[in-house]
Amino acid sequence: MSLESDVRELWQRYDDGEVDASTATVDELDTLDAFLDALEAGEVRAAEKTGSAVTSWEANEWVKRGILLNFGLRETLAREYGDVRYHDVLPLRDTEDLADRGTRNTPDGTVIRRGAYLGSDCIMMSPSFVNVGAYVDDGTLVDSCDTVGSCAQIGANVKLGANTLIGGVLEPVEDAPVVVEDGAALGAGCRVTSGFVVGENSIVGENTLLTPRIPVYDLVDEEIHYGHLPANRRAFTRFVESSLGDHDLFAGGAYKPAVVALDIEDDTLDATRREEALRE
Repeated sequence: MSLESDVRELWQRYDDGEVDASTATVDELDTLDAFLDALEAGEVRAAEKTGSAVTSWEANEWVKRGILLNFGLRETLAREYGDVRYHDVLPLRDTEDLADRGTRNTPDGTVIRRGAYLGSDCIMMSPSFVNVGAYVDDGTLVDSCDTVGSCAQIGANVKLGANTLIGGVLEPVEDAPVVVEDGAALGAGCRVTSGFVVGENSIVGENTLLTPRIPVYDLVDEEIHYGHLPANRRAFTRFVESSLGDHDLFAGGAYKPAVVALDIEDDTLDATRREEALRE
């Protein structure tokens, strides 16, 4: 049987109530360990792009179910990381393989949970956190105070500015997670949540919130998008008039956040240029 079929069969037994954390066998836990190994090697992913469009990302349901099984079939145990004692169902990821790929993480606060993938020549600055099922591709910078959530898919040569939150989506299993495609740059304090997709080579201004509930006014194609930012755009937050209108509790109109997307200009490219010396 393949790993996928093993996970599917185990999920069915778990969903039918035939196995739980107190009855899981060594063989079943070995299946979960092999699954986490495959995630860490980048051999399986929680979502994949099925076409050329930025909207063509689809979740791999069986992979997300495999991650959920690691919570449903494992006991919470006391664990240690350096001088810190914590309690969790999963240990932290072994990082010995990162050096062989030229990836580095600074001490005292870079936390990589079991089942997370980091590609070659990545940089993780402390403090930062990459959760189970996340995929961080080659050459990407995860800066200080960043969080990369469960199953989030981060492309190659991405720059996540300091204090950036990349949300994760584990449930429902059919929902695609947050995706930041190749070459994108997110300014400090950005938040990307609820399965939003940032198109390749786009540049997002600091403190921008990207979520499917906030419209993206694309002034290049003169369209309004929900749930994604097209490729090769410069995006930032603006406030537009809300339908709420006047209210007894405040004077004047009400406003709601929106995102404006423009062409990328040369000065914007200069401001976000990669310093290759950091990646030698």
